[in-house]
Amino acid sequence: MDLIPSFSVDHTRIVPGIFTSRVDTIGIEKITTYDVRLTRPNVEPAVDAAAMHTLEHLIATYLRNDPDWKDQIIYWGPMGCQTGFYLILKGALAPKEICGLLLNAFGSVLDAGEVPGATPEGCGAYLMHNLPLAKWYARRFIAYMTENAGKPELFEYPRAERPLTAGGSVFYDS
Repeated sequence: MDLIPSFSVDHTRIVPGIFTSRVDTIGIEKITTYDVRLTRPNVEPAVDAAAMHTLEHLIATYLRNDPDWKDQIIYWGPMGCQTGFYLILKGALAPKEICGLLLNAFGSVLDAGEVPGATPEGCGAYLMHNLPLAKWYARRFIAYMTENAGKPELFEYPRAERPLTAGGSVFYDS
């Protein structure tokens, strides 16, 4: 079985940032999946589940209502490891080209007074939200991205270097 490409990213060296995870072509249209990383995997704790849920609601609402971007938005949702989110957009823009959109989206969290859809009718876990902590993560992400804007590691995945077997195949340990 082939290893999926995201497992070739060196998770010991990845930092918060915006990365192209994959680009797919469906028909004549390109679809890009971005990795929006909020914490350093295996170094910092995962994002708090209730704060992540709140960020999901707030940022998904922002993205799907942004007049300049809403027609390109396909999906915004959390990673299973809870260190960030996936954003899927129509098109194939470089991560730097969507940085402004994401900084604005995280900025909208700071202005939120309530969590959209956080009702029994609108959410499967409506009591599992934490708006103050979501604002803390949003503020932290914005500050990190702003302070480190010129660093390429915010937009380029660190690739894992894997040894080759005697036959020339890439070696994957368990």
